[in-house]
Amino acid sequence: MTPIPAPSPNFDVRKSPPDMIVLHYTGMQTGEAALARLRDPEAKVSSHYVVEEDGRVFTLVAEERRAWHAGVSSWKGERDINGRSVGIEIVNPGHEFGYRPFPEAQIAAVIELVAEIRTRWTIEDSYIVGHSDVAPDRKQDPGELFPWKRLAEAGHGYWVEVPAAPGQAIG
Repeated sequence: MTPIPAPSPNFDVRKSPPDMIVLHYTGMQTGEAALARLRDPEAKVSSHYVVEEDGRVFTLVAEERRAWHAGVSSWKGERDINGRSVGIEIVNPGHEFGYRPFPEAQIAAVIELVAEIRTRWTIEDSYIVGHSDVAPDRKQDPGELFPWKRLAEAGHGYWVEVPAAPGQAIG
């Protein structure tokens, strides 16, 4: 995979190596609009990567730098999620603009990108999370249509299926 450079000025110094990956959806009507916002110095927001619906991957901030994607968030008692994570924005209009399933080419690219990131950094499965996991009171991305099971089957993250309870269903 060779990401397409699309540099963002919105980053600062990372104090330690990343040990998390945070997956987002862009929540904007187009990938072009998302790239423009993530690269706008006035917006003060960025990510390390953007994955388009056709599978193209853009790199905005070097993984060695601290991108600004998680906002007010926490995970396992830690609050500076931007300082410890690689942020991946997945192009999807989101719940506000017509949330839809993620295309096959896009998910294949996300899986490949996550695999590549994990060759460079020590990131445990339990530290591959959604934005909604680290900011549950204010975010819902990447949302219920994101194929977490598929990501886990590819060896990245967790998927737990709760077996159906035995007996007759009520209702």
